Amino acid sequence: MGINGIVKGLGITLQHFFETYLVDIKYKGKRYGTPEGLEDRKSFDTKGIFTVKYPEEKLDVPEAFRYIPFLVYDETETGEKDIRCTSCGICAKVCPPQCIWITRSVNPETGKPVPKPAKFFIDVDICMNCGLCAEYCPFEAIRMDHDYEIANIDRYAHHIYDLDKLLKPASYYAQIRPKQSAEDDEVRRERDAKKAGAKLAR
Repeated sequence: MGINGIVKGLGITLQHFFETYLVDIKYKGKRYGTPEGLEDRKSFDTKGIFTVKYPEEKLDVPEAFRYIPFLVYDETETGEKDIRCTSCGICAKVCPPQCIWITRSVNPETGKPVPKPAKFFIDVDICMNCGLCAEYCPFEAIRMDHDYEIANIDRYAHHIYDLDKLLKPASYYAQIRPKQSAEDDEVRRERDAKKAGAKLAR
């Protein structure tokens, strides 16, 4: 890189420097800490400094954003949690860093396995947020969350998620990912209709 490149780079820096003051004067000191100012700095044609003052200001995450997985449950009419997970173990097998541990429930009378997890753990410090567990789950029981603010000083007490921390209702998933949730519901309805049609044909 020659002298021309250095001068050009410094010119861009100076341009942002002076534009920042000009835009701040235009907004009369209301460019930071206000919804209007945040929207301006998020736009593609913004001028000057466009840094977001996190955590006071936060950008909306896109719907496809993925962070720590969580387990989905359906709410029954009686208010009970109908966990979709059958503890099949596929998510644990496909997990690249092997951060998922599952123990299947056992019927105490017969000793036979029950398709529900007795224990389910995810070490969120090991999780690489790849989403393979959610992609391969055949029961749509595990999904990727949008909650990225999980910093803590005690990883053993707070960063090894158990069933209580992992369980979230299907309504929560529909809230953070409405488009994907609607598509999943449509696929589920078509699948159920095909099963019902096959039963009637017998």
